[in-house]
Amino acid sequence: MAELTHFNQAGEAHMVDVGNKAVTQRKAVASGRIVMLPETLKLIEQGNHKKGDVLGIARIAGIMAAKRTSDLIPLCHPLALSKVTVEFEIDAANNAVNCQAEVATSGQTGVEMEALTAVQITLLTIYDMCKAVDRGMVITDVCLQEKAGGKSGHWQRSI
Repeated sequence: MAELTHFNQAGEAHMVDVGNKAVTQRKAVASGRIVMLPETLKLIEQGNHKKGDVLGIARIAGIMAAKRTSDLIPLCHPLALSKVTVEFEIDAANNAVNCQAEVATSGQTGVEMEALTAVQITLLTIYDMCKAVDRGMVITDVCLQEKAGGKSGHWQRSI
């Protein structure tokens, strides 16, 4: 098992030095879902929510969050992202909105945290916009689906 990298020899938290790592193309894909009442999902689908386009606003929030990850997570490196996408799938059978974020860069460290942050903030934005009609929504199943690039290469979640 690999060792934790955010601690020095004395056990103190520190930012990992990536200066000697090779610059490679890096990509990460994360996903999650928010489960809600059927009526809430209909408001989102039909665009009848008083606050406007719930998914459009949530998509922008997720993209912005990916770009600001290093401001939120203390030991993350600030990165110049080359791509951030946030996609949705309506799961009417389970009264849910599935979200997937893909983030890419060319750099010395990966973008897993940026993809996970994008998904979380996207789903939180949906919650925020819909909480007046459904406080019981549940954000669930947030996870890394895939990462590529760097010394450790390609990794994909097995189903």
